[in-house]
Amino acid sequence: MLRSIIDLLTPAASPDVAQSLIVLMLAISLGVFIGRVKFKRVSLGVSAVMFTGLLLGHLGYALEENTLRFLREFGLVLFVYSLGVQAGPSFFSALKKEGLKFNVLSLATVALGGLMTYLLYVLTGQSIENSVGMMSGAVTNTPGLGAAKSVLVELQGHYSERTFSDPAIAYAITYPAGVLGVILMIVLLKRIFRIDIEAENKAYEEKFKNRTVLPVHRKCRVLKPEAIGKTIGEIHKLFGQGYVIFSRIKHSGSSHVFSPVDETVINERDVLMVVGLPDHVEKVLSYLGRESSDTMVEAEDEIQSRTLIVTRKDTVHKTLSELDLYNRYDLKATRVFRSGMELVASPNLELFFGDKIRVVGNKWSIEQAEKLIGNSEKKLMEPDFLSLFGGLILGVLVGSIPIFIPSFPVPVRLGFAAGPLLVALLLSRYGGIGMIHTYINHGAVMFMKDLGICLFFASVGIHAGHGFYENFVKFNGWTWIFFGSMITVIPLLFMVLTGRYIMKINFLQLVGLMSGTYTDPAALSFSNAYFKSEIPTLTYATVYPLVTIARILMAQLLILLLL
Repeated sequence: MLRSIIDLLTPAASPDVAQSLIVLMLAISLGVFIGRVKFKRVSLGVSAVMFTGLLLGHLGYALEENTLRFLREFGLVLFVYSLGVQAGPSFFSALKKEGLKFNVLSLATVALGGLMTYLLYVLTGQSIENSVGMMSGAVTNTPGLGAAKSVLVELQGHYSERTFSDPAIAYAITYPAGVLGVILMIVLLKRIFRIDIEAENKAYEEKFKNRTVLPVHRKCRVLKPEAIGKTIGEIHKLFGQGYVIFSRIKHSGSSHVFSPVDETVINERDVLMVVGLPDHVEKVLSYLGRESSDTMVEAEDEIQSRTLIVTRKDTVHKTLSELDLYNRYDLKATRVFRSGMELVASPNLELFFGDKIRVVGNKWSIEQAEKLIGNSEKKLMEPDFLSLFGGLILGVLVGSIPIFIPSFPVPVRLGFAAGPLLVALLLSRYGGIGMIHTYINHGAVMFMKDLGICLFFASVGIHAGHGFYENFVKFNGWTWIFFGSMITVIPLLFMVLTGRYIMKINFLQLVGLMSGTYTDPAALSFSNAYFKSEIPTLTYATVYPLVTIARILMAQLLILLLL
């Protein structure tokens, strides 16, 4: 028995599945422990898993070949799919604002990094496999490495007589410099440009305050002669259906509060609760009278407000007008909360699984609507494996579609990285397809993302660790680190100078762009702590999805064009 345990824990030239799993879990557990250690507010996080994998691989530990390939690809699929689910809603909404500008700058930086890689390949005589590995490590882009390895596997089948280098070696050597390089550049640029962080925070808050439009609710006292005697329906016709929502009314001299219908007549000194966008509400208030301080209209004795969660399958993808809560149950929907966003409950708004609807009505009406909508918090907490694996299947299928380009020996594919990411983005934007939705509670998303990247880092590190020292000496690893640093620093300088002086981007937003363009969570974590701000996180999420896809395609195209 003791001999069997020792065999499982010692390096083996041909490990079985049990030994492989033990080595994998050892790499992940040690890596997570080391990743929590902070040095001057900087920690490696899950990135440390790759370095523990390198160490174990260097010490002779290995993974069974088929197990290695499965864990590497499955981990990558889990990681990018969860990223797409997490970033999807904010990604598409941000494109309508500053997101387009941010993504253009990030894509230009990616293109410059690709150009730098090409020039180093031409001028230094490095193989394109190692050059792409250096690029992926220098910009800390794990999916790009995965795409490069996938296309090399396909090329190996096409050119069986040739031997290709493993880009994971160059990636592992340049990755630490890539992580630290972004962090050092953030600190240095703050000092070089003499950035006043407090001033940057104030400038951002002022701009955000002016641009962010969320629904509001205001109480209105009816005083204007032109409004007195009109019905709610006439007011809706005057301003447009769905312009604002009248959720409550209290007639003057009465304590009775109810939800008005289109036929309800407005009398002088009545108090209305008006819900809508700030400008819309202000115009309606000006037409009706003035804002009221009456608190009785908010009483919950006769009319209540509740938040109901969309969890019934037959409610998903229906619009509020199709649910017809008003005619069915005399119930008003005032707002919808989705992925951290607050929306006005307009009639044509399509509902997604996990949406939260704010409704106003009497107790019986709300109970009936609850049966229709679902409102099951338990269902939200339960993992919907049909949706999860259905989405993953779609992602793998999309990633496997060959894109034939003339003169290329093999077709280009989005692969296991970009395919699931693109599908997750689209599903989260449109609420799903049929029975497949992308609602996953926050804790589950974070678990899936970290598990996926740990599996990938551990398998890549253990594989690259074999002969790591010999390869470092053979290829002069310090030279690779120098080349990788050039790929890290020069595009970063271009991004900061262009963003700061031409596009006039707030420095804290620019820090998020730097971390997002280099897909560097360690730099993001450092920035949030160093600047004591969450602003970098917002821009990081805005560019991360598109940049990841661009870096995946860049890695594949460089190999296919230059190999």
